[in-house]
Amino acid sequence: MNSFRDLLAVVILIVLTGNASALATIAAPNFVVVLTDDQSWVGSSVVMDPKHPDSVSDSYLTPNMKRMAAAGMQFTNAYAPAPYCCPTRRSLQVGQSPARHLYQQDREQWFKAYRQRLTIPRLLKQANPDYQTAHFGKWDFRFDLVPPQQLGYDVSDGPTSNREGGGRNSAKRRSPIAEDPKQVFGITQRACDFMRQACEAKQPFYVQLSHYAVHLDVYSTEDSLARVRQRGVGAKHNDAAFAAMTEDLDESLGQLLDEITKLGLQENTYIFFMSDNGGRGDLPGVEAGQNRNHPLRSGKGHMYEGGIRVPLFVSGPNIAPLSIRDTPVSGVDLLPTLAALAGYSDPLPADLDGGSLVPLLLGKDEVAVERPNPFLIFHHAYNRQSQTALRMEEWKLVRTKGELELFDLANDLGESSDLSQSMPEKTAELEKLMNEYLTAVNAEIRGGTKARPLGKKKPAVEREFDQLKSEASGR
Repeated sequence: MNSFRDLLAVVILIVLTGNASALATIAAPNFVVVLTDDQSWVGSSVVMDPKHPDSVSDSYLTPNMKRMAAAGMQFTNAYAPAPYCCPTRRSLQVGQSPARHLYQQDREQWFKAYRQRLTIPRLLKQANPDYQTAHFGKWDFRFDLVPPQQLGYDVSDGPTSNREGGGRNSAKRRSPIAEDPKQVFGITQRACDFMRQACEAKQPFYVQLSHYAVHLDVYSTEDSLARVRQRGVGAKHNDAAFAAMTEDLDESLGQLLDEITKLGLQENTYIFFMSDNGGRGDLPGVEAGQNRNHPLRSGKGHMYEGGIRVPLFVSGPNIAPLSIRDTPVSGVDLLPTLAALAGYSDPLPADLDGGSLVPLLLGKDEVAVERPNPFLIFHHAYNRQSQTALRMEEWKLVRTKGELELFDLANDLGESSDLSQSMPEKTAELEKLMNEYLTAVNAEIRGGTKARPLGKKKPAVEREFDQLKSEASGR
């Protein structure tokens, strides 16, 4: 270990937190990130917000998620960068909103530019060359020619997608039994082996477990399905097979936490648990109008809270157990947070959208997260259709196909009352911020879907992708 880097890491923590307890933080900590797939904010037996007793599943039993929440800090207002898998996964690696990424204004050389960015593994290795980094499970960048190793990872499962987790033909295959459903136990075992090897080599590490669960298709072990069927299900979450899949995921989390304890890493390891987007609202058997994500509105694919609000638990050195924070945070905050905790001393890229959560994690009170902008923004564009949401303090503006809706989340968590007409000044204020940001990052902002006319030249980014595929197939 580099003693100067170790000292610098401690100094940075003290400056950022103003808390002398940061002296107890060991430099070059380990990091474990558990990213679940399509898990609802209410997709566990953790009450996600004590102010809303119904912010919990009425069916799923997830003792290890409760264990994770109790061990450290639980965030009631945590968000995925996007309401879909792929854009969120790209954003987490580089600390940027998807508004800056692919499908925005057909930007040329996008693939090349993204591959050269400061990523989590590159950042950690610059902070301390001893860091070993690994990614196991679902990668799903949708341009599979960029595997994890090209972004700085030492070890990975490769450029995986939903297919490797059994995510095909979901409408045709219901409740198949598997010994390792969605690879939940295999992913965990590979992560545990990696941690053990890093410990034996006395090297700090970062490992990300990107689970395929609880994305469709539905798979579970025979035992978990039998247990769920025996005890029955609730009204909100009434799918026994989905409950069993969720509980297998929870069991794998328990195995991970047990291994961290067995290896004696709990005093020097930060663990993050979150989902890549909100829960689905279209599972087979769900009745029309039934809200699986209640008390949130809508689900995956939408900019309402059900599509982007997710569980987030963080534990580690000097993070008080059983602590809860209401400050709005996002997955784009992960990279700058790791930078602060790892003692990264160089300036971070100027075009980040996230900010460090260290003052929240190591402090005693709610504090604002310092980001380049005073708001969180969520944007997704595909096939010329864009949708955007902006949250600032308790206010949230949603724009879908050019239509605006304004909500007061402090008093209307379910986004049932549109205030855009009764509060035109606040609506105009937030829309101005939204437009200024999207224009600055050259984002796609057209509201409708427009198919490319026959014979029209492909957009530059599609031509670039075709070229990369052709080159790869020729090797």
